[in-house]
Amino acid sequence: MLYREAGDYKTTYTEDSQTFPIKLDRIGYYSVLIIAFLVVPFVINDYWANAVLVPFLIYAIAVLGLNILVGYCGQLSLGTGGFMAVGAYACYKLMTGFPDLNIFFCVILAGFVTAAVGMLFGLPSLRIKGFYLAVATLAAQFFLVWLFNKVPWFYNYSASGQISSPERTLGGIAITGPHTEAWAKYLFCLVFVFLLAWLARNLTRGNLGRSWMAIRDMDIAAEIIGVNPLKAKLTAFGVSSFFIGVAGALFFAVYLGAAEVGEAFGIQKSFLILFMVIIGGLGSIFGSFAGAAFLVLLPVLLKNVLVGGLGWQTDIAAHLEFVIVGGLIITFLILEPHGLAQLWRIIKEKLRLWPFPH
Repeated sequence: MLYREAGDYKTTYTEDSQTFPIKLDRIGYYSVLIIAFLVVPFVINDYWANAVLVPFLIYAIAVLGLNILVGYCGQLSLGTGGFMAVGAYACYKLMTGFPDLNIFFCVILAGFVTAAVGMLFGLPSLRIKGFYLAVATLAAQFFLVWLFNKVPWFYNYSASGQISSPERTLGGIAITGPHTEAWAKYLFCLVFVFLLAWLARNLTRGNLGRSWMAIRDMDIAAEIIGVNPLKAKLTAFGVSSFFIGVAGALFFAVYLGAAEVGEAFGIQKSFLILFMVIIGGLGSIFGSFAGAAFLVLLPVLLKNVLVGGLGWQTDIAAHLEFVIVGGLIITFLILEPHGLAQLWRIIKEKLRLWPFPH
């Protein structure tokens, strides 16, 4: 009675193969879009933008990118922080080198630069996999952070070694810089999330996505039936790195405003995004958003409850956060390896059969 597909008839193959075949799912999806684009910008304030919404949107893009590589193609990567740094520094060089270039194109071009770097570091995946590939991408993480620290050209020979985002406007509205409104940052990131989520969904449902999943499930069998492993793996690294580079550019230019590579894009960033993928669910677009939302909201919730409500010290609350996240990762890996996305699928399946037993 609450969630039914009875009476929701399909008369064409296109209708039957759409992303949301059940009418209630479509209503929910469009309702979320309407609220996100037409309601939230009018009620948002600086706290909600900087503490919750903008980091959630940026991390969601990065998790989508990593999920394409790890969840859909089965190529384990621990270099996400380094690739986010590539996007951030590419965006910085484009913004300072081409002052008249639109900020939207700076972010997109930074994504393409990161895609090229990601494909370069993805070449070892043609010969190694599993733990060995994880170590190779971890080496890429450390190398990229070292490179951006040691070559002054990347940070325009700044004495502090930091990069700072110049002020940029879009249609007369400040997007980066100290005078940016909360709603402007939120909407700018939301547009990228919408476009990239749509792109990810269509890629994973098409021929390219099927070749990624074939490589993930059994690469030898995939090659026998005609899947080109070179094309599949390198495109997975390229598309994944594009998403992560866009996230890195937004993280630096829109969210932080200024960054130092070791602090903003260190190894802890790579693990954080990997944890989001694990908790949200491998191989799931919805899981990418769920994992990002969970690990963005958890520190805010703990800080408000433990520090603000109970008067705990900040460092104790931070350590408790690590304990909770670690426990959740172990729990999900043992009890529900497919994460929050699988729990959501189970809930929907039970609603479709309610009140009858499963």
